[in-house]
Amino acid sequence: MSNVPRAAAMTLEDGQEVPIRWKGYQLMSRPMLNRGTAFTHAERRALGLTGLLPTGYSSMEMQVQRVYKQYSEQPDDLSKNVFLTAMRDRNEVLFYRLLADHIDEMLPIVYTPTIGLAIERYSDWYNKPRGVFLSIDRPDEVAESLSNYGLGADEVDLVVVTDSEGILGIGDQGVGGIAITTGKLSVYTAAAGVHPRRAVPVVLDVGTDNLKLLNDPLYLGERHARVRGERYDEFIEHFVETVVELFPNAMLHWEDFGTANAHRILSKYRDRCCTFNDDIQGTAAVVLGAAVAAARANNTRMSDQRVVVHGAGTAGVGIVTLMRDTMMMEGLTEAEANARFWCLGRGGLITTAQGEAEGILDYQRPFAREADEVARWGTGPNGRIGLDDVVRNVHPTILIGTSAQTGAFTESVVKEMASHVERPIIMPLSNPTSRAEARPVDLLEWTDGAALIATGSPFDPVVRGDITYEIAQANNALVFPGLGLGVAVCRATRVSDGMIAAAAEAVAETVDAARPGARLLPSVRELRAVSASVALAVCKAADAEGLARTPVVDPVQQVFQRMWRPAYGDIDFD
Repeated sequence: MSNVPRAAAMTLEDGQEVPIRWKGYQLMSRPMLNRGTAFTHAERRALGLTGLLPTGYSSMEMQVQRVYKQYSEQPDDLSKNVFLTAMRDRNEVLFYRLLADHIDEMLPIVYTPTIGLAIERYSDWYNKPRGVFLSIDRPDEVAESLSNYGLGADEVDLVVVTDSEGILGIGDQGVGGIAITTGKLSVYTAAAGVHPRRAVPVVLDVGTDNLKLLNDPLYLGERHARVRGERYDEFIEHFVETVVELFPNAMLHWEDFGTANAHRILSKYRDRCCTFNDDIQGTAAVVLGAAVAAARANNTRMSDQRVVVHGAGTAGVGIVTLMRDTMMMEGLTEAEANARFWCLGRGGLITTAQGEAEGILDYQRPFAREADEVARWGTGPNGRIGLDDVVRNVHPTILIGTSAQTGAFTESVVKEMASHVERPIIMPLSNPTSRAEARPVDLLEWTDGAALIATGSPFDPVVRGDITYEIAQANNALVFPGLGLGVAVCRATRVSDGMIAAAAEAVAETVDAARPGARLLPSVRELRAVSASVALAVCKAADAEGLARTPVVDPVQQVFQRMWRPAYGDIDFD
């Protein structure tokens, strides 16, 4: 089929012109250019679409109404995810308009938790590839594969990558992890206006230890056990070097790497390139935002808090580290700040007496309590210092759960905490809902409505007397989209702790938690405004630290202009 007979271009809101080089069915197979029944009759004539579409014309508003009705008729959440994926592959602008209009309803469908179901079925339901698939068995193809995505050095703001070892709560999912990166990028676009064609989703196929996948004849990934050790590290190094060379302005976002690798990789590369781990830094930022809002409601500062973290893994220690750094910004020394935390791992309270046999990892050691300090504390039947012991001796002001241990925050633990703190700050963050350390309705009952609560999963409001308690969800989507947008606006060379802290502060400033029943974090319905505020704060922090390559001269306008809006641009013909 020949090209369009006369020059045509689509003009986007930011003034950019996108050439249209196709006509007819070829044009409609391009998701970013296809607008289906919203092509006017004049455009259909000029673009070879006459007779290929129903006669009637639909505005975007009419299209949104139609596809939302189709979406609502899907029988379950997984079917809704499949419907939206197919829609994105057909008409990307309409997909993002629908998602933006119904972000609170659809975020759990395109992202966690429903995306986990789609990932598990990836090889069974494979349809249209989206993203870049890099195999550890073919390292020589990394540069070629990334180049084949079709974007140049100045055309990429984000590279989101996973090795699929720690996918949500379902673990190793092999090549199917590509879906978590495309889901993440959908949120970047819907929440912060990161242009969908300025981001690259990547899966590093290093094998899988999931025997179910390895024995599935339909599995589409490399059929061998997960590669570890020196060969794995060399592959990561080669990948990072190639990304930096091909896309020098991009932020490299690490997603759902296993605990053993996540901290190690971030530590190795965070001072070498612009890189970010959402499971560590994004989770930490949104939890810090909730903690700051709660502390203000209590007329205190972060440096006044005593924090107990039940579940000191990747996310838990990431939270502790950012809170510690914030306390240091408020004037504490590192030793003083470290002493404000009590972290529990698989072996109970982490102490200096424990070693590798108890599962203590290097990144946990800075927060280990001195063995002599806790020698007189009571221990359970296994000789470990448990959560009950810690709460009874510490009198924490903040209790955080990242343990995936259902009901770990028992009535006795919570009442003990509340007996020493007027308004305890309690955050059962484990996902999904079935893994939560406590339910908000119980926390409010056990504290007589005094608890300030943030959860990892969404919970309905709780009504007690004449007060309706809105339950904040510590959703990373409140932070990472705005962070990525801010980095893109100022072309930051690094993602610093100061930039992460600025993002958390920006989130905290959007709420007033002092009002009875008020949420500690904004609703996901406010994502676009929150993302803009986060981006603004990140830009200013990067500029203040000398990390911005683009001068931040008018940050509000720069952020606003960079936020892509899902609208059909004008089509011009010469």
